[in-house]
Amino acid sequence: MGYSVGQVAGFAGVTVRTLHHYDAIGLLSPGGRSTAGHRRYDDADLDRLQQILFYRELGFPLEEVAVLLDDPHADPQEHLRRQHALLTTRIGELQRMAAAVEHAMEAKKMGINLTPEEKFEVFGDKDPERFAEESARRWGGTHSHAQAQARAAEYTKEDWQRMKAEVDAWGAAYAALMSEGRDPGSEEAMDLAEAHRRHLTAWFFECHPRTHVELAGMYVADENFHAFYEAIHPGLPEHLREAVRANAERRAA
Repeated sequence: MGYSVGQVAGFAGVTVRTLHHYDAIGLLSPGGRSTAGHRRYDDADLDRLQQILFYRELGFPLEEVAVLLDDPHADPQEHLRRQHALLTTRIGELQRMAAAVEHAMEAKKMGINLTPEEKFEVFGDKDPERFAEESARRWGGTHSHAQAQARAAEYTKEDWQRMKAEVDAWGAAYAALMSEGRDPGSEEAMDLAEAHRRHLTAWFFECHPRTHVELAGMYVADENFHAFYEAIHPGLPEHLREAVRANAERRAA
């Protein structure tokens, strides 16, 4: 018989309005309808909603979430590996959230076969749409962030698809380069570092070589960036940092 929109909103800790919005934009359309025409969500819908909320917790825009979930050519293993790496960076926060849930539920343990309520316990009382706003308040204020946000607000689903294709192609090329044992100072590595800088400039903000060097340091020091690039190829954050430095020196010469 499925679950009503009100029940699902209660399970997931989101508003009915959020679920209606997801339906309206085609991100999550319920699998069935009641005889009266009301939305009815099945287990597959709940699984998709769980994936959506995980990506929203990680700060992905809705347009990009749709691209990730609906890409017919995506490798399921690669998709899961990347998501796992991104989620791993949130372990500390999830542990704090889990501790709060355990306290609220009097240390009730989750079983392997989760109920609809248990599927969404890790989110506590946080609606991912509110989390996105909190993230903007936390990281906003810089010119680069403002420029990136302004550009992203104009992107369509097709834009996100093109961007994802570029990132995937670049990641595959860099992973192949590392598998071949190329040094960060090689022409091939510096060329890919330059392609990375130009991608940032084209899609997000004006990324000068000196700025790129600073960002590359974050790819190693910041756990979120590190996990993203590490998921492409082990050791890639450190390799890319050195390639970016070498490319900046090459351009300054």
